[in-house]
Amino acid sequence: MTGSEALIPNPALRPFEVLVGEWRTTGTHPMVPDTTLHGRTSFSWHDGGAFLLMRSEMDESEIPSGVAVFGSDDAAATFVMIYFDQRGVSRKYDVTLTGNQLVWARDEAGFAQRNTLVIDEGGSRMVGIGEMSRAGGDWERDLSLTYERIK
Repeated sequence: MTGSEALIPNPALRPFEVLVGEWRTTGTHPMVPDTTLHGRTSFSWHDGGAFLLMRSEMDESEIPSGVAVFGSDDAAATFVMIYFDQRGVSRKYDVTLTGNQLVWARDEAGFAQRNTLVIDEGGSRMVGIGEMSRAGGDWERDLSLTYERIK
């Protein structure tokens, strides 16, 4: 296989290991008020650990299924996430992982977003709060999910 020598664990992504597994999700979104959303998310190593792959799906059709790839930039000592979903939406997020808090955020002028996940001490539960800002306006609630580890 061409390039197989690079299919090795990326040491910069080692702190993300706590995410690896399968998760049941429940949550809310302002587009579907008074509704508890249900779905699944998985995190797995891709290409031998060079990247972290996230796949998500929701039972409610109003919320799109998506896929994201997490990677690192050694020179800048930063992390990024590239996201794509079934609507054809593709976005780049800057990522930070500090202690038990994972944040992915984008600061685009017309539509900024951030999602803050707090990982419990045992690594079996995460609570995520999503927020959005349209055209520089106030931050509003966005998709917010609680993740319960199933594997």
